[in-house]
Amino acid sequence: MRARDIPITAWIGMAGIAIAFIFAVFAPWIAPYGETQVVGDVWQLPDDKYIFGLDNLGRDILSRLIYGARTTLLVASAATIISFSLGVILSFTAAVSRGIIDTVFSRFNDLMMSIPTLIFALVVLAVLPQNLVVLILVMAILDSTRVYRLGRAVALDVAVMEFVEAAKLRGEGKLWIIFREILPNTLSPLLAEFGLRFAFSILFLSTLSFLGLGIQPPAADWGGMVKDNKDGIIFGISAALVPGTAIAVLAVCVNLVVDWLLKRTSSLKGGRGDA
Repeated sequence: MRARDIPITAWIGMAGIAIAFIFAVFAPWIAPYGETQVVGDVWQLPDDKYIFGLDNLGRDILSRLIYGARTTLLVASAATIISFSLGVILSFTAAVSRGIIDTVFSRFNDLMMSIPTLIFALVVLAVLPQNLVVLILVMAILDSTRVYRLGRAVALDVAVMEFVEAAKLRGEGKLWIIFREILPNTLSPLLAEFGLRFAFSILFLSTLSFLGLGIQPPAADWGGMVKDNKDGIIFGISAALVPGTAIAVLAVCVNLVVDWLLKRTSSLKGGRGDA
């Protein structure tokens, strides 16, 4: 695949994601003020000194937005990686093992998916200690059920192919079959699903933070910034719109890249995608 074969929409999406990660990594050097530093009056309007104005406590919104990118992307990335690893390993194991293992894993997954995700997360997070580790694990476990469903579907399609049967006849172990035969032939749909799960994690984290059970103050994250400044909308203050726009733009950028990946995938029947 050559660079000129990538559509402009995918380039826009990748550029947006890259900018967000640059802000996340270099936040202390890019942000003009500290994450919790009070620099002026409450809800001061944008001017030459404060591009996006100040928030409900007099903190610079641009600086909070940059630091919030670090928190939001860290939690969303960690939750997505864990959920994807857990979902793929369990789904591939079920597809290769079949029998009682497949039945138990699949029925438990169906049970988890039958519970509304947001309600389940709110109940669990209200009971458990509120810290990053618990938040990431709860998000990852809930999201892994969706990964399991897709992973099992594509793995079952590949597991019945001749080269997999040949590997079984050669006496190859389950781990060898999973990582050497099935995984390489399901990468295209799985990569697209990874992008979708990442976008969902960003939106889900923002929702939890808005409801007060996500990232806790004074740490900045985009959903929490919307929550802190929502009352200003009544008075014509746009402080809540800035992080809300950032959430929407990043989600759109991720989906632009995912759409391109999906177009390169001829079907969910496992291929490697178009070259």
